[in-house]
Amino acid sequence: MSFRLNAILLLVAICISACGGYATSPSATSQPAPDGSTTISMPSGASLLTTTAFGTNPLKIAVGTTVSWLNSDSTTHTSAADGGAWTSGNIAPGARYNFTFQSAGQFTYHCQIHPGMTGTIVVQ
Repeated sequence: MSFRLNAILLLVAICISACGGYATSPSATSQPAPDGSTTISMPSGASLLTTTAFGTNPLKIAVGTTVSWLNSDSTTHTSAADGGAWTSGNIAPGARYNFTFQSAGQFTYHCQIHPGMTGTIVVQ
């Protein structure tokens, strides 16, 4: 009977450790930017650039445009809307995160790791 109990405990431990690798927010990927998208490149040293860390600020785009945040820095960043419209999760160096803007408005956002990194997207 103790063999069976040990086997069950081992199986439970394996299942728990296998599930433990999932983050609470999605991680960005190294997938290419979609056709017709606008790329925002986070340059080297972006965490020190504040309002220019995400390039053109404010960035003006049309409704239906996909913005692709590309991390060209050597450290991980995120892109998170102040109002919760999107959260990229971690964008590792060389990876990107894509989000399509379906409605007009002004969207402010920041890096959750480096809160001084801020940007605004104006969707017309």
